[in-house]
Amino acid sequence: MQLQFFKEVKSELGKVVWPSYEEFVGSTIVVLVLMTAFAIYLGIVDLALSHLAQYVFAKFGV
Repeated sequence: MQLQFFKEVKSELGKVVWPSYEEFVGSTIVVLVLMTAFAIYLGIVDLALSHLAQYVFAKFGV
């Protein structure tokens, strides 16, 4: 039964259209750029909310 499964997996992998090297590199660069931009954005939001929380706690003495 397992042998049949692996034969089917091999058959299905033969149908896959793999990206070219240029597509792979381009997609990787896009992912890295977007991930970096999102990390910077989240860092700025975190910093702003941290300062806001410190201000609120200092002002209202929680």
